[in-house]
Amino acid sequence: MDGKIEMFGVLETARDVAGKSRHVHINLEALQRLSGELAGGSIRIPGWDDEHHFRGDDEATLAYLLVLDAINFCFWPPPGRDKWEISHKQSSYSGYYALSVSLKKAVESGIPVTDARFLASLTLDQMKEILSGRGELQLIERRLENLRELGRVLLENYDGKASRLVAAARGSAAALARLMTESFSSFRDEAVYQGEKVFFYKRAQLLAADIHGAFGGEGWGGFGGMEKLTAFADYKLPQVLRHMGVLDYAAPLAERIDRLIYVDPGSPEEVEIRANTIWAVEMIRQELERLGRKLRAFEIDWILWNLGQDEAFRQKPYHRTITIFY
Repeated sequence: MDGKIEMFGVLETARDVAGKSRHVHINLEALQRLSGELAGGSIRIPGWDDEHHFRGDDEATLAYLLVLDAINFCFWPPPGRDKWEISHKQSSYSGYYALSVSLKKAVESGIPVTDARFLASLTLDQMKEILSGRGELQLIERRLENLRELGRVLLENYDGKASRLVAAARGSAAALARLMTESFSSFRDEAVYQGEKVFFYKRAQLLAADIHGAFGGEGWGGFGGMEKLTAFADYKLPQVLRHMGVLDYAAPLAERIDRLIYVDPGSPEEVEIRANTIWAVEMIRQELERLGRKLRAFEIDWILWNLGQDEAFRQKPYHRTITIFY
């Protein structure tokens, strides 16, 4: 399969890693089978979820999404610890939804988490209050650093306004993702594989998709070039693709993942998992187009991620990597 390669190096480097991989491989037969199921149209693209996300005026909504994606990573607990959970309106949430609802609660209770000055001087105690709950949320200090950086850069370069940052992308999804990686070290999601740089930019691309989704593809979300975004390489998508047989892991790697042994960030195994995830989604996109259903990579990502919330897709664990990038 081929196709136009874009997104400032993400697809190119994912394709190159996939071609050299020794620990992870894409199963073409399973990929074609999954593509056939998706082509049937019975699995729909999930819409934006206002129930679990804050919605305010445009400025506040954009700032909320910036904060959300600055700390959207690593929700699984260390061995022997309970997973992080919160309670809100008689419901319990964990993982990503615990984060999105925690930030929504904070805004609605008057904690100014959408204010750049507040973020730039945020303390660890304030951070812990915003993300209070049961169990353990890893990397809390790194999340604090990310939010301080976000507030500082917004103040220094964009008059503290999220809208000015987004406007600087001039309506381009890829330009916004690129701008995030250039302006914020916490969004600079890169690795080295066999001496060559590899680009993932998971949260930077996800921000563009989230703004697109939150605004219904109009106004601030009316980005051009949404088709240039790749899949967002995290730990849930490869779990789903492995469950469906699309990703095959070599026996030593499969055993490590199944035994919940950490996979080091930047290791060949970790880079191969993420790169093959991106390239597999691109191959699915191309196969769907051949079958007559046009979906963009981020829409396929949304479908797979939502499938991954179902217990049926959690029979095998996801890989554990301690990282701020996903």
